[in-house]
Amino acid sequence: MTRIAVVTGANQGLGFALVRGLAARLAPEDLVLLTGRDPGRVAEAAARVAADPATRSRVEGHVLDVSDAAAVARFARPADIVLSNAIAALDPDRQAEQADVFLDVANGGTHAVLRSFGPLLRPGGRLLIVASSLGTLGHLPEPLRPRFDGVSLDDVEKAVEDWRAAIHDGTSAAAGWPEWINVPSKVAQVAAVRAVAAERRDTDLANGTLVAAVCPGLVDTRASRPWFSDFSQAQTPDEAARKVLDLVFADVDPATYGELVRYGRVLPWRS
Repeated sequence: MTRIAVVTGANQGLGFALVRGLAARLAPEDLVLLTGRDPGRVAEAAARVAADPATRSRVEGHVLDVSDAAAVARFARPADIVLSNAIAALDPDRQAEQADVFLDVANGGTHAVLRSFGPLLRPGGRLLIVASSLGTLGHLPEPLRPRFDGVSLDDVEKAVEDWRAAIHDGTSAAAGWPEWINVPSKVAQVAAVRAVAAERRDTDLANGTLVAAVCPGLVDTRASRPWFSDFSQAQTPDEAARKVLDLVFADVDPATYGELVRYGRVLPWRS
């Protein structure tokens, strides 16, 4: 049967490298769907992968704005590999100004992909949310942790919206939310994965399906450049993509199911 892979946020950086890696590893009859918000960039990126001598599978570009849950629902289809990687720009000096767009893409996109692609994931499939080691619960102050620990996806969505409201009314710092918006955003992404995985764990493990969050490590991309000064140990997007794809193509280890995985190892949720 033809395998179908979907990558969001795939115009550039890690997402583009993930598409390249999938297209090189999958078979000629398989299909990789490269998605992004900008039609021109999507078309250009898909053409670049298709022309790559290492590409074996078919590649198609599709416009998809993951911040639009209805658009994600319309686009969703049975798939074998779904890699949710979309992220919006976040500048250290403009976090409050950019918060809505950032949360709509990073967290709204995660929720939309989980809700729309999760039920359509083929047995033996892989649904991975690209997150970060910042997504472990210990990065939040103790009073905020119950909002994300052992809760439903609806609860995670409510916590994100309450946090968004606090950013807008200027009370987020007093409530204990970390200054760097990326931190609670990543915790919420991992919590969303855990919530969905808890509901389907037994069925998925019985048929070799993996739902998990993945930390690719520090990657030298346009999105990460404003936040770090030392990139001497950073990976290129292709290097990071290979590690993520190793998890995609490996046999399912039950210990990784529903967890945050970095380089094949589980990062403890409560650390």
